[in-house]
Amino acid sequence: MTYPINYTVIGAGNGGRAMAAHLALMGKDVTLYNRTFSHIEVIAKRKGIELESYPGGPLGFGKLNKATSDIAEALEKAEIIMVVVPSSGHADVAKSIASYLKDGQIILLNPGRTFGAIEFDTTLRREGCKADVTVAEAETFIYASRADGPAQARIFRIKEAVPIAALPANKTEPVLKAIEDVYPQFIEGHDVLHTGLNNMGAIFHPALTILNAGRIESTHGDFEFYIDGVTPSVGYVLEALDRERVTVASAVGIRARTGLEWLELAYNVQGKDLREAIHNQSGYYGIKAPSTLSHRYIFEDVPMSLVPIASLGKQYGISVRAIDSIIRLACIIHQTDYYRTGRTVEKLGIKDLSISELNSYVKEGLPYHLA
Repeated sequence: MTYPINYTVIGAGNGGRAMAAHLALMGKDVTLYNRTFSHIEVIAKRKGIELESYPGGPLGFGKLNKATSDIAEALEKAEIIMVVVPSSGHADVAKSIASYLKDGQIILLNPGRTFGAIEFDTTLRREGCKADVTVAEAETFIYASRADGPAQARIFRIKEAVPIAALPANKTEPVLKAIEDVYPQFIEGHDVLHTGLNNMGAIFHPALTILNAGRIESTHGDFEFYIDGVTPSVGYVLEALDRERVTVASAVGIRARTGLEWLELAYNVQGKDLREAIHNQSGYYGIKAPSTLSHRYIFEDVPMSLVPIASLGKQYGISVRAIDSIIRLACIIHQTDYYRTGRTVEKLGIKDLSISELNSYVKEGLPYHLA
């Protein structure tokens, strides 16, 4: 088959730079878009990004087609659009690109967090987009990376298997085939209910940060986040959150992985409970806590991960008291209303859908009378 050549990467942060450089080194024609040009000015002048990596990983100067803050220019020739921005920016990206999209383009959110593809699809429709495009999401970001300088990026690790799902799911296979020459690591993720409800960051990040709030503020994060931070009591809360997430998933027909199952799958570690399994993960040792409570573990993971799980659970009569308590504590700490800014069923466009209608939407697309 003939694989797509033209990629546009939206977002020039740690992940976007690494992805753009790597795609260029793999022979693709890459355009990097960032809404603030000063952030990519050096990249534009150098016409590329210097990529460093782990032993045996991708390495060298990734020559870009262009780096621009003009969205029309960025999308003009794009076949694959890789969105690499915080999930809190997905709706804004959808609004900004809606009128420039063309039939046949693929949009992949890296990652979607919880129901990013649903939010993106709903936003495009609300903006009047008529182009026949495919929106898909990754369950997690494929790279562990950082930006080392104004035109430099470093990749620490590339994940071996990352589930992705298109919306609707019957378009996942064409998406996988379109990108398999550059990303064979992407695998079938069933549907966006699976990728969204298997988001373990929703369980680990916000509660662990909030329950250690005093320690974070007094030490500026100078303790081991997953080791010192996961005491027996914190472990009990994480398990309660995890049970609610799995129950919400079950209510809509999804067999979600438990936290214990995820730790065994991802890191080959076990334990009699979640706390013990986390402490048995050697990779967690040495990871410091966030230095401040103004951190994406709260301002991104609460509205874009916990809120949609809670909102979906409430819609179908599932008790989400533990999740709701973490959301409400986050609202108090940040002096904001994350239920107002987050991905509720109303914002996602799935309010009042029956469970069968929801599953029909994620697998086959919205029925005509609901579109």
